[in-house]
Amino acid sequence: MTNDELSNKDQGIAIVIPCYNHAKELVACLESLTQQTLRPAEVLVIDNASEDHPEVMADRFKCCLPVSVTRFTEKQGAPAARNHGAGLTHSPRLIFLDADVVLEPDALAKLSEALDKNAEADFAYSSFYWDFKKFPSRTWDAASLHKMNYIHTTSLIRRKAFPGFDESLKKFQDWDLWLTMAKNGAKGVFVDKFLFRVRQRSSGISTWLPSFVHKIPWPILGWMPKEIRKYREAEKIIREKHKI
Repeated sequence: MTNDELSNKDQGIAIVIPCYNHAKELVACLESLTQQTLRPAEVLVIDNASEDHPEVMADRFKCCLPVSVTRFTEKQGAPAARNHGAGLTHSPRLIFLDADVVLEPDALAKLSEALDKNAEADFAYSSFYWDFKKFPSRTWDAASLHKMNYIHTTSLIRRKAFPGFDESLKKFQDWDLWLTMAKNGAKGVFVDKFLFRVRQRSSGISTWLPSFVHKIPWPILGWMPKEIRKYREAEKIIREKHKI
């Protein structure tokens, strides 16, 4: 085996994409993978009991991507889909994309390079766009992570450090993952670039409210929007679980 082959073996990336009724969005996600300057070793779409046949869209890319599809007969949620996909792939590095994520052409290369240069880091992450709104991240700091999440699910993880997602959680699965990894002694490395875009969609887990909405003293007003209530209930679960 040549040195290049050994390097590729050590640095290979598996991409896991849970998809529930977002076959249309999946096309742009997979298209962005065909344009990567660093080719992924595996691309696995987990069809979470969709009704819009994402496998048809994925088939279009088999000519240019090592893509396959596994289907759940019953919907199990994104965390279960991600864990299942991780178990079916083999590459030493993992990255989880939602179907509405579009990577910049150098995203995999930049994240992989960060891990190559930082042997002590267990995952690499970046800033991103939500449609046209910037979501900047920051340098890794476990203490800051206990105050708020600043790392998106779309981060490159060394498989040996991946503990799995908590499948009981409905929100903040990414925050929970990074807190769990930090508790296990894992460290992240920040790539100070906007390496992907999350496209707003009408349904699914990709929802966002402006920060000022969260700062309104809703209990004093005697009413709270449903989304804010669900957000705070989910946040409480994470804080109690990690004692923060």
